[in-house]
Amino acid sequence: MYEIKHWIDGAQVAGGSGRTADVFNPATGEVQATVPLASADEVNAAVAKAAEAQKGWAATNPQRRARVMMKFGQLINENMDALAEAISREHGKTLPDARGDVQRGLEVVEVCMGGPHMLKGEFTDDGGSGIDLYSMRQPLGVVAGITPFNFPAMIPLWKLAPALTCGNAMILKPSERTPSCSMMLAELLKEAGLPDGVLQVVHGDKEAVDAILDNETIQGVGFVGSTPIAQYIYGRAATNGKRAQCFGGAKNHLVVMPDADLDKAADALLGAGYGAAGERCMAVSVAVPVGEETADRLIEKLMPRVEALRVGPYTAGEDVDFGPLITGAARDRVKGLIDKGVEEGATLLADGRDFRMQGYESGFFLGPTLFDNVTPDMEIYRQEVFGPVLSQVRAASYEEALKLVMENEYGNGVAIYTGDGDTARDFAHRVNVGMVGINFPIPVPLSYHTFGGWKKSAFGDLNQYGPDAFRFYTKTKTVTARWFSGIKDGGEFNFKAID
Repeated sequence: MYEIKHWIDGAQVAGGSGRTADVFNPATGEVQATVPLASADEVNAAVAKAAEAQKGWAATNPQRRARVMMKFGQLINENMDALAEAISREHGKTLPDARGDVQRGLEVVEVCMGGPHMLKGEFTDDGGSGIDLYSMRQPLGVVAGITPFNFPAMIPLWKLAPALTCGNAMILKPSERTPSCSMMLAELLKEAGLPDGVLQVVHGDKEAVDAILDNETIQGVGFVGSTPIAQYIYGRAATNGKRAQCFGGAKNHLVVMPDADLDKAADALLGAGYGAAGERCMAVSVAVPVGEETADRLIEKLMPRVEALRVGPYTAGEDVDFGPLITGAARDRVKGLIDKGVEEGATLLADGRDFRMQGYESGFFLGPTLFDNVTPDMEIYRQEVFGPVLSQVRAASYEEALKLVMENEYGNGVAIYTGDGDTARDFAHRVNVGMVGINFPIPVPLSYHTFGGWKKSAFGDLNQYGPDAFRFYTKTKTVTARWFSGIKDGGEFNFKAID
């Protein structure tokens, strides 16, 4: 059993609220740590200290801030295995998945090494007679990141790296279920040269979140989690005059056309549907084959692959495809949705509800589950499952498949597998989803583009990382300037500007 603390002013600080939460080992079901839950007073005190530290950090020139990111990136690389092990221990995902979690966050840090270029303003010479116009990007001040349990490194890095590069101070509230990685990242940032107080890590629950949303000093809030909470945070932040980007749930489809390579499509569905036990906002949870023959053949390809998946603890190393769910409550929720799918008439081809592993009987495991003949009115389709469950919804035509995707309330990611370029192009142009994959199952853009969904998957005008992050974490000031020589009689100069 170990105790996790807050990170305040460059040091670990014990919580003072008297409230704590348990941190589980998902593979064994045992409590392995406790984490403090901050009070509103603790959050507000951390914000006040961050505001003081931010003044000096904002006055540090962008190139020096970028050098901190360079050193930070080097330290992440050097500590990759330790970070991955901490993630796997608290989340349950396999070590390769955990290393991927760190790597995708590191890539955003690498983009931030070029922050001075992203922070350049604009200049117009002689916009009017003797008039110049120029704009500059300035930090918001203190901002906050509220991040989820399923990517304990990637999403905190997506938030904090651009925010700090832009000259802000950040209050990071990671998930209380997977808190250790954020503490490790804070220590690495201190080693990289970040001044004390510029990053504060405050653990907590709704009380801490509400304190962040109501604190007048905090100017911007970034969130990733479920849609109901995203809507709540976005609404409360906007009411309090804060800039907000809030990313919610998803129901990602993979459309399989009759001309697709079905082996590649089945392999894609296996990784995208069951990787990380399905606990990814970009997981593909719905296969949409076009035509009955395509659907039957796809099931023939999927079944042996699904049955061969290996489930177990991360300590089993490379012999495991995915691990347990994050909590017993999460496991039971997914079981309930599987039960509902059976009750509503979907065809259950692979049933993971009764999975048991010797020595880990109390772990939060589910085996891989596969449904066929799912219809859009079923709960197993309508809900974001967030577990190792893949549902096949059969479509009679391309237009029916496209309509299914477009009428879904979520719009995070979507993919199509086809050998026809015209179909792929039409799909990419017409579909109302923020990230599209063509013969690519999980279309998470590279770090120098930008990540964001549409519809009920995202709230706010700007996306995560890439150019949008620098826009989100800065405000633009535009100056219109005119100067006069003011030559006096007798040839003397008057250097005073006049109207």
